[in-house]
Amino acid sequence: MKNLSRRSFTLGALAASPLLAACGNGVGSQGDQKIDARVDSTLNYLFTRYPNTQDLADKSTGMLVMPLVTEGGFLVGGGYGRGALRVGGVTVDYYSATKGSVGLQIGAQQFAHVLFFMTDDALSKFRRSSGWVAGADVEYVFNDKGENLRADTTTSSSPVVAVIFGQAGALAGVSLEGMKYTRIIP
Repeated sequence: MKNLSRRSFTLGALAASPLLAACGNGVGSQGDQKIDARVDSTLNYLFTRYPNTQDLADKSTGMLVMPLVTEGGFLVGGGYGRGALRVGGVTVDYYSATKGSVGLQIGAQQFAHVLFFMTDDALSKFRRSSGWVAGADVEYVFNDKGENLRADTTTSSSPVVAVIFGQAGALAGVSLEGMKYTRIIP
């Protein structure tokens, strides 16, 4: 029997990352109807569990809803999810979110997130881009302790507010990461 080297283990983990990232994310789903149903369910959960976000949605010009993003990693990580862009309560486009990370990390987790576009300019830039990467112009709101999420659009100067919620699983460590959003046809 051959001993497993660190190099073989690392290469195996890298090869398995995309498969793990795709689990339960609607990959191979029935298309737009399934994504829209998940988006509706996610928004219902968000507005019921965190009522303050309803005001944020009312003030936004559009919302990108990612009902489920699955990520996992061991030193190198990846993640994937699919969702919909809603403008005026209507789905106008579908997007995938691809996440990559490198660093001291181990584990897997799933979460949902919504990007609230607070200005017409921010929404327009997002829609015109071929692949938009979340950057410094995004303000993040996390739910760490089960309390109400608070995002005050009157004090926020950010054109995009990201609300992350519904985390399940464990992913520990310190890493450099980024998430890219790309328009898709389901």
